[in-house]
Amino acid sequence: MAKDAKIFVAGHRGMVGSALMRGLQSKGYQHIITRKRSELDLLDQHAVYNFLAAEQPEYIFMAAAKVGGIHANNTYRADFIFENLTVETNVINGACRADINRLCFLGSSCIYPRDCPQPIREEYLLTGPLEQTNEPYAIAKIAGIKLCESYNRQYGTNYISVMPTNLYGPNDNYDLNNSHVLPALIRKAHEARTRGDKELVVWGTGKPKREFLYVDDLADACIFLMERGVLDGLFNVGTGEDVTICELAETVMSVVGFKGKIVFDANMPDGTPRKLLNVDRMRELGWQSKISLGDGIAKAYADFLTRPAM
Repeated sequence: MAKDAKIFVAGHRGMVGSALMRGLQSKGYQHIITRKRSELDLLDQHAVYNFLAAEQPEYIFMAAAKVGGIHANNTYRADFIFENLTVETNVINGACRADINRLCFLGSSCIYPRDCPQPIREEYLLTGPLEQTNEPYAIAKIAGIKLCESYNRQYGTNYISVMPTNLYGPNDNYDLNNSHVLPALIRKAHEARTRGDKELVVWGTGKPKREFLYVDDLADACIFLMERGVLDGLFNVGTGEDVTICELAETVMSVVGFKGKIVFDANMPDGTPRKLLNVDRMRELGWQSKISLGDGIAKAYADFLTRPAM
C-alpha cells in the first residue's frame, strides 16, 4: 500500500477498528477514511453503495461487526446473524460494485467446528457442527468468508479473510452482560479488589482452554497482509499458544492485584472445550504476534482504568 493510498476503515471506533487506525497511522498512512454510525449506517444498503461509489477507497478494512460474549450471542441470536450478514453483504457487494478490488474481511475463530482437531487449521472450516451458543454469529462470519471467495472467483477481486483468535485490548467491552471472558475477568477482579472481596466468581469449570491475542497484534497482521500484496485466502491470526480459563483468571488477578480465591460456577456454560488456532500460514509469510499475554493484560487493565466508572 502506498502511504497516500485511500483507505476506508469500517468500524473504526470499535476495538479492532481503533487498533487498525493506530497501526495505520503509526506506519505513516495519510489518507484514512472513517465514518461514525450517525454519518453512515452500514445496515443501510443504498447509503453504503453511494458512499463507496463516491469516495472510491483503494483499500477497505472490514472491522465493523456486532460482537459479544457467550451470553450475548446466545440471547440475541437473531440480532447477531441479521446485523452481521447485512453489514458484510452491503460492504463487500458495495466494494465490488464500486470497482474496489482490495478488501480485508475480519472474522472470528468461532467459525470452526466445535470439536475439530487442535490446533485448528484453516482447512477445517465447514467440516463439522458449530458451537451452539454462538452459531448464528459464526454462520454470518462464514458467509462473509464465502462472499470474499465468491467475488474473487466470479469478479476477479482480491478480498482476503482474517480469522483472529479471542481478542482483547483498548476499547474492549467491559459490560458484564455481553462482554467476552477476558474483559469480564478484568472488570470482576478490579471490582472485587476495590470492594475487598475474598472470592472471585468465574463462569464455568475453568477447564476450557483459550488463546488470546492483543488487538494491536491483529491490526499489525491485517496491515502486513495488505502490504505484502496477498490477494486471496483465509488466514488464522493468533499466538499459537493457549491457557485454561483458570490460568487466565490467575493472570488477571495478578495484574489487577486481587488476592482472593477463585470460585468456579459450574452451572454456567463453558462453551467450546478448546480453541487454539494453527498459525502456520502467517508464520510462513513472516508474521507472528509480539505482545505476551501478561504484558497485554497489563495494557488492557491500564486502558480499563481510564474509562468512566460503570
